[in-house]
Amino acid sequence: MDYRSALALLAVGVLLLRFFIKHFFSVRRHSGLPFPPGPTPRPIIGNLHDLPTRHPWLTYTDWGLRYGDLMHASVFGQHVIIINSVKTATELFEKRSHIYSDRPVVPMVELLGWDYNTALLPIGDRWRRHRRILQQHFRRDISRQYHPVQIKKVHNLLHGLLSNPKDFRELIQTLAAAIIMSAVYGYEVEPSNDRFVTICDAAVRKLADSFFPGAVAVNVIPILRHLPSWMPGAGFQRFAAECRELNQEMKKGPFEFTKQNMVHGVEANSVVAKLLESSGRQSHSEETIQETAATAYAAGAETTVSSIASFFLTMALHPDIQKRAQDEIDAVVGTHRLPGFEDRASLPFVEALYREVMRWKPGIPLGVPHSTSAEDIYNGYFIPKGAIVVSNIWAMTRDESIYSEPNRFNPDRFFTADGKLNDNDTVLAFGFGRRICVGRWYGDASVWATIVSVLAVFDIAKGKDAAGNEIGIDPDNYGGGLVSHPEPFACSITPRSEAAKNLVQAAVENHDV
Repeated sequence: MDYRSALALLAVGVLLLRFFIKHFFSVRRHSGLPFPPGPTPRPIIGNLHDLPTRHPWLTYTDWGLRYGDLMHASVFGQHVIIINSVKTATELFEKRSHIYSDRPVVPMVELLGWDYNTALLPIGDRWRRHRRILQQHFRRDISRQYHPVQIKKVHNLLHGLLSNPKDFRELIQTLAAAIIMSAVYGYEVEPSNDRFVTICDAAVRKLADSFFPGAVAVNVIPILRHLPSWMPGAGFQRFAAECRELNQEMKKGPFEFTKQNMVHGVEANSVVAKLLESSGRQSHSEETIQETAATAYAAGAETTVSSIASFFLTMALHPDIQKRAQDEIDAVVGTHRLPGFEDRASLPFVEALYREVMRWKPGIPLGVPHSTSAEDIYNGYFIPKGAIVVSNIWAMTRDESIYSEPNRFNPDRFFTADGKLNDNDTVLAFGFGRRICVGRWYGDASVWATIVSVLAVFDIAKGKDAAGNEIGIDPDNYGGGLVSHPEPFACSITPRSEAAKNLVQAAVENHDV
């Protein structure tokens, strides 16, 4: 062993010793009350070997069958509370929101440069400033103002699918970015290989791959963050440095684009432009505007891609359901025009299909973790201050007391016995309480508009190989990060008729006028 390696090992040892001494001598237990049930922890390391690093929602759902809807685990003294039911999530995140609305400190979030993101900020003045801005521009009534932009971008997707149906995954990604970037920055993305879209996708994926407690060692032993990048085992530092550069460009690049357009008098309607114009009156710093805009951009793009990709997958797997939705669209809208938001209330089966897409494969299966700002007692169990509280959205969407045959894709579950839509329109992946997604109305509209428009124009089926045989699709082949996407799959996307093709062409030409 050379001198440099020996020094590195000694430094790691000192850091770990300091961590253990500081942490374990400060652990407090509430006398007489147990933690919620969970896997048995080992001395010192706790449940380090029990916490999964891939598809953790599946493991936590299995745990729920043994331990119940509220569970406890720990890693080096850091408490993790896992919630598997809507009832318990509502009780804690909404009825006790004053305790359960904080965010945990995840070391990799800061190392990756994501600590500005509104969704990840701890409760405090900075979060309130961000939240106020986002609510001002994305609350339900204001979100309706973006409908024309959303429809225009969806029509561009339809046009792209006519020309390059095999590139549907890239086209979906372009659509999601185009919808949010047009509203936030007044920026029109390139049809393919857009620089800003590429940067955002790379930065979000780095976060998604290293967010969960067991994903990276520094998340469970925070003091490792002080290791220099050249030390053995500190490769995460180099990974993080790359992401910080991406994050800086993601924040500043589109923002500077908007500023330059304003200087030349060609942009005044985007969210950023409006915030810059009012910054003097409302005391919004440029840094705050950059951070909230980048939050909207990253969150809106990535989750929308996941949901729309799941829609294409389910339609390829369920041609009977696709046909029912198309028949409803043809009966209500006709074949002489493309559907719009004004048709939504008249298309109950399409609405049920949308709800089922959002339930069947939730884009954020574990939500974004909360943290407790004070000790609490729930159903006789002690929940310590500073615990990470995870909402297992996946388990909630598999609750058989609410959703019969939960693993089956079935839009009919959202109808009453007399054939009317029921009132279960909650998209659990949007979160709970004070930390519910501010942009949920915008995201809801983007996904619905895509679903109804694609169904009106295209037939989606399984792809075929060179011999004409269908290529199978595994409905469970999804990624395991913070945002879960279906892994690449082949499907056939063909126009339903020549008239449908002409409608798309006319719509795109009309938008260009």
